[in-house]
Amino acid sequence: MSCVSVKGTIDRYKKACLDPPSSGSVSEANTQYYQQEAAKLRQQISNLQNQNRQFYMNIMGESLGNMQQKDLRNLETKLENGINKIRARKNELLFAEIEYMQKRDNELHNSNQFLRAKIAENQSAQQQHMSLMPGSSDYILGQPHQQQFDSRNYLQVNDLQPNNSYSCQDQTPLQLV
Repeated sequence: MSCVSVKGTIDRYKKACLDPPSSGSVSEANTQYYQQEAAKLRQQISNLQNQNRQFYMNIMGESLGNMQQKDLRNLETKLENGINKIRARKNELLFAEIEYMQKRDNELHNSNQFLRAKIAENQSAQQQHMSLMPGSSDYILGQPHQQQFDSRNYLQVNDLQPNNSYSCQDQTPLQLV
């Protein structure tokens, strides 16, 4: 008997595997399910498009004549809330930009101060170096407190100005040999 039941099980298995209608019914069920889902999604898309179209018409004022007073108040409230949110975001962005610009201004001011101190330091070093050179009394260096700046706060290139009392008689002329 066990041989008959095993053989029957194998026969049933072969029949189930080779039976095309049973495998077709599964694929048909899947196809129907996906077709139904696609139809539902198409309907949702259509509804959303209609809502957007109606909303756009309301915003543009095209269908306001058909609306009740309560609906008009609701629409007005929604629009005012939307405008308030837009203004709040705009102000937030403007304040952030102002804060950034103030920080940038402070950084540039500090950098400018540092560079002016370096220029003054370099000029005083040049002045000391020139005072150690022979014949340095013939030239006058611009003093740091007398510095002249142009409209962009750049130093004028007048640091070394010849003294009018320069005499050539003190020096011997160079001769080429």
